Amino acid sequence: MFRKSLKILRRPLVAALLAGATAFPASAETLADAMVDAYRHSALLDQNRAVLRAADEDVAAALAQLRPVVQWIAQHSYTDSDGIDLRTSSIALQAQITLYDWGRNAIAIDIAKESVLATRAALVGVEQDVLLGAVQAYLDVRSAIEQVDLQQNSVRVIGQEQQAATDRFEVGEITQTDVAQADAALAAARASLAAAEGDLEVARESYRLATGKAPVRLAAPPPTPKLPAGLEAARDIGQRTHPAILQARRQAAAAELGVAAAEAERNPELTGSAGISRQRTNNNSALDTRYGTNKTVALEMSQTIYSGGRLPAAHRRAMAERDSARAALLNVARQVNEAVGIAWAGIDVARAQIASIDEQIVAARKAFEGVSEEATLGARTTLDVLDAEQSLLAARADKITAEANLQLAHYQLMAAMGLLTVENLKLGIPTYDPSAYYNAVQDAPYTSRQGKSLDRVLRAIGQ
Repeated sequence: MFRKSLKILRRPLVAALLAGATAFPASAETLADAMVDAYRHSALLDQNRAVLRAADEDVAAALAQLRPVVQWIAQHSYTDSDGIDLRTSSIALQAQITLYDWGRNAIAIDIAKESVLATRAALVGVEQDVLLGAVQAYLDVRSAIEQVDLQQNSVRVIGQEQQAATDRFEVGEITQTDVAQADAALAAARASLAAAEGDLEVARESYRLATGKAPVRLAAPPPTPKLPAGLEAARDIGQRTHPAILQARRQAAAAELGVAAAEAERNPELTGSAGISRQRTNNNSALDTRYGTNKTVALEMSQTIYSGGRLPAAHRRAMAERDSARAALLNVARQVNEAVGIAWAGIDVARAQIASIDEQIVAARKAFEGVSEEATLGARTTLDVLDAEQSLLAARADKITAEANLQLAHYQLMAAMGLLTVENLKLGIPTYDPSAYYNAVQDAPYTSRQGKSLDRVLRAIGQ
């Protein structure tokens, strides 16, 4: 009679062991919600947007070099010579402008523009990192929750096995050794549960860091993104769209212009200036005060004939930096190919693992059921049952990890191709416009109308 009841008991134990998925309500937070929160919350994005605005101002500063510089100068001097006091006061208004520099400032403007485009690409790269971090945090929390649920089921199952072992020991069917083995397995299961709960708390904190809020209820991940036709197609996409490659290209272009800028430093420069000053001179010994007005207009052309080797050194340095930028572009292109290949392989590996683990779970479940049945007949020991249970538990845990890895590998592939952006994912939220601030400052605004336009842009981005 006892064996029959024990046999009936083991069937719900198997069902409890296999129950690992947590039911999430329809109103749970989705993966898209997590990425939206990360995009809005990220201080790293705010930091790099400010870096981009600083680069935008470099264009305005380069353009300003072609405009006149107007300044006022006030001066007062006192001279005591052989008892004669001479006081002179003056105020002047001066203007100076570069009339022609043989392309030097024009090259500087082009370099600044290339730097802006490179910084914009870098901002897209940061956006990808932020979104991928949100995906990682989301999947980690879900996996940790499933692992905790699995370990809780394991504790319940082994607890019931331990109680059954105790009951069988009391009627003399097994020895104290069998009970001790069950006790040890139960303690190990509780330790694994504590570790899983700790991993869950760590995952929650990582999620809070990535999105700005704690996870409450996370829905199941959506279907994985569609893959390109093949690995080479994915690599081609990465070479065309990855922000690191776009950034490296712009940096190489800026370095090429840097060589031209270094050459232009040897060219002449023609400047014009105009000024007007009012001067007051007071001679105390002669009780004489004089006033005068001076007006000046001047043209000046200058060219460095000898710089002690500074200009040739700057030219050679610019060529070395150009070569460095070209090599960096080649290296980035290779790294993107590597990242695409690694992510693609990760997808294949995770799929193969899931298929094998599914077979493993089926086999482990049959083995567990068979060992349990044989244990009720005395053909198997308690240790055999516990070992079979642990094999099934390990297979279930491995599947949780493999499924998370499969999801993550798809988004890693998107990032490696340069497609993991809010716009490409169609998350449906307003995004930062990198051209808005540039358009407001590219003409180096100073007038009130342009200043008001700039103020509107700053308010729109929360500055």
